[in-house]
Amino acid sequence: SYSFCTLLLCYCFIKKNMFSRVIRNVARPASMQVRQCSGGGVDIDSIAYGYMASQGLFAGLELGLFDSIHKSGSATLPDLQKTLGISQPRLQTLLTALTAYKMLDRSAEGAYKLTPNVERYLVESSKYYYGDYLKLQIGRQFYKRLTDLGKIMTTGEAPTYTSWFNDAEEARMYTMAQHNGSLATAKQLSKRIDLSNVRKFLDVGGGSGAFSIIMARGNPELSATILELPEVAETGKAIVAKEEPSVAKRIEFKSGTALVDWPVTFGEHDVVLMSYLSGSVPASLIKPLYEQAFKALAPGGRLIVHDFMVDDTLDGPPIAALWALQHVAVNADGLGLCPANVSSIMREAGFTTVDPAFDMIGGLTKVVVATKPSSKL
Repeated sequence: SYSFCTLLLCYCFIKKNMFSRVIRNVARPASMQVRQCSGGGVDIDSIAYGYMASQGLFAGLELGLFDSIHKSGSATLPDLQKTLGISQPRLQTLLTALTAYKMLDRSAEGAYKLTPNVERYLVESSKYYYGDYLKLQIGRQFYKRLTDLGKIMTTGEAPTYTSWFNDAEEARMYTMAQHNGSLATAKQLSKRIDLSNVRKFLDVGGGSGAFSIIMARGNPELSATILELPEVAETGKAIVAKEEPSVAKRIEFKSGTALVDWPVTFGEHDVVLMSYLSGSVPASLIKPLYEQAFKALAPGGRLIVHDFMVDDTLDGPPIAALWALQHVAVNADGLGLCPANVSSIMREAGFTTVDPAFDMIGGLTKVVVATKPSSKL
């Protein structure tokens, strides 16, 4: 969602200790050095120059550089020039930047090796790989959108997810990039919330179907309905079709928008899941979404909201705050979410029991669960 995406990645990798403190080796005017060391509370340069680091990371992914080094264990500049087909000095410039940011280690003999977090998260064969998400969704799609953030703040004029995903290729790229990460999150959610008795699962804005896939794999009695925009649903159907038939046959897509009456039977679902949906729609539409969920649920059913949320103190965590800011670039009238405002809107929609929020992806997303009354009071 923007140049701010750069900042997001910067924070992400700082959190994972992949870089040393940013921009240490950049020559600064004396006045700047004083400013950075004067206890001003923020390293301005790290933020301002962060986009350079993330673009270096994206370039490494686009070139297949990390995979190339992984395959051989280590590689010299001549090795990589041959493998990647780049003989010009710019390849050395990229390697130096990646080394400075602790993505690569360079030996005295000039051989490059991957650092542990790059080996774990940015090598395609790793089970923890999420490089496609960074390369495609962040690097190619969101990044460029943040360049207009200042103007959007003033005018409120920005594209919406609905208009964005009318483009079939954009919808496909976004959905494919998100899938692996969502599978991992869905596995964690299934461990945190007991869904063993769920029979009818409604996944609103369910994207690739990752959450429904994990729930259906783990519960042979569960059937899932995914409500998604038409172009996204087409990609999701292709992903679900690759599952075992015993799983795929219990997952159904319904094309449409969550912003109007849902094409489902009301009053029969055990769980309604909204993952990354509440922060992606205008603030005025969140309550109607939750009211639709209330109607769709059977008595005693649960609404599970999983999304980027900051703490109720509205002072962080940084990555969650940046994701909320990113959404402004594609959802200018959206609400920056926190457990307090999500819980309040749930109650306004008719839910009387709202559980305390818990962290899902540490420092990034939270989950709030509300329960529909078992009977009329």
